[in-house]
Amino acid sequence: MTRLNRRTVVAALAAMSMFSAPVLAQDYPTRPITMIVPFAAGGPTDVVARLVGEQMSRTLGQPIIIENVVGAGGTTGSTRAARAANDGYTLIMGHVGTHAASVSLYPKLAYDPRTDFEPVALINGAAIVVAAKKDLPPKDFKEFVAYVKANETKINQAHAGVGAVSYITCELLNGIIGIKPVGVPFQGTGPAMNALVGGQVDYMCDQITNVVPQVNGGTIKAYAVATPERAPSLPNVPTSKEGGLPNYQASAWNALFAPKGTPKAIIDKVNAAAVKALDDEKVIARMKELGNDVPKPQQRTPAALGALVKEEVDKWGKFLKPIG
Repeated sequence: MTRLNRRTVVAALAAMSMFSAPVLAQDYPTRPITMIVPFAAGGPTDVVARLVGEQMSRTLGQPIIIENVVGAGGTTGSTRAARAANDGYTLIMGHVGTHAASVSLYPKLAYDPRTDFEPVALINGAAIVVAAKKDLPPKDFKEFVAYVKANETKINQAHAGVGAVSYITCELLNGIIGIKPVGVPFQGTGPAMNALVGGQVDYMCDQITNVVPQVNGGTIKAYAVATPERAPSLPNVPTSKEGGLPNYQASAWNALFAPKGTPKAIIDKVNAAAVKALDDEKVIARMKELGNDVPKPQQRTPAALGALVKEEVDKWGKFLKPIG
């Protein structure tokens, strides 16, 4: 091949690479999309993913298949998502545990949520509720705090693995109270909640999404909502401040991410579908019914989510690193 021909071929290949990504993005999606939920089916992240995913699939014109990949506080599924092809056909519904607190909790974490993912959209915010099995003796939150202090070696606390929201928010609570109860890990908050309902564990801290149906059904009791004001979906549950522990404030969020390098045009399409889902009246009604906050328009952009992840990594690091 002559030098001139080589230059021509190189130029042609460069031109093809420039135009191939936009063309692929323009046609996207042409087949089903997998949305990884790094926890068991039935948990709060899974519920939100299925609710929003169903609406997004209608906009995108392709099915969104939920794949539950459990393990290691959600980091197993997050690692799989980080290593997936960056073609827009693998997304992950991450949250404050998998994409913020995990950085401090796992010294050998296989991904960095700040650099190994493309932020797509913030999906919801959720208050944290301190819940217990229905026959736990304390009648209110003040009695609960006194009870767990007096029975530290006897009680146990359920969580969905180190790094899960149920783990980090109860670590915060336990640190404020000054106790170290026995932790009982489960493969997701769905199974953890089932154990709480069955009376196999004493208490847990969980996203309000997972708690509302059980509290309203009378299968568990809720002692406090860790927010400044009471939650409309649980109006009879006092705040942690009302219960005498004003410095216990905790909330969670779920958000969509794609593997690093996913084309911006695809990110924009997925973001638009997510935003449209969050504007759907039925989705809004169901979110509110479960106690979730729907993000404001300015909070739903990829840039806003990227900034949130960085802020949350620093925030939880300040608390989690000192306690190991």
